[in-house]
Amino acid sequence: METVEPIRNKSDIKTIKINLRGKKNPRDYLLFVMGINCGLRASDLLRLKVRDLFRNGRPVEYFYIRMKKTNKELKIDINDSMKEALNYYYENADIISNNEYLFKSERSDKSIERTRMHQLINHWVQDIELDIRAGCHTLRKTFGYQARMQGKSIDIIQEALGHRTQEVTKRYIGITNDEVKSLIMDLNL
Repeated sequence: METVEPIRNKSDIKTIKINLRGKKNPRDYLLFVMGINCGLRASDLLRLKVRDLFRNGRPVEYFYIRMKKTNKELKIDINDSMKEALNYYYENADIISNNEYLFKSERSDKSIERTRMHQLINHWVQDIELDIRAGCHTLRKTFGYQARMQGKSIDIIQEALGHRTQEVTKRYIGITNDEVKSLIMDLNL
């Protein structure tokens, strides 16, 4: 399996968001925003249904999800970016039922597959000519990487990602080499 990378530059994140809004595709915009803001695995994101995130047409403040891989229940608080994307989705998607998947396939009533998610993320990254290895975990890794860049502790990121050890989290978000390089370059004695 190929190792994928996070989106490290916030301006690249902003550009992808603008591009997705410009294409008027509420599903893809929501997928990107939710993926980089809550850190769920692709398998968990793709299981979400309208009823999980909306009450009477309004986004919920938080939701619970039992992670497929670890069977651990996780509370996800909805931040302002997710709330904005959820409102955009609700206003622009053709929602027929609260039981439908948030990230519904254009060809069926089922959720998109991981392979389609992989294709979409690669397309978004290529659209802005970002030279990274991208895939389903790019969104989750972006969440972890950006949290660390904002000064959040590895312990907190580990908990949010549901990792068993700090070493897994450090390796997963690929930050240790960046931090070591930055330390050496900034020290410059």
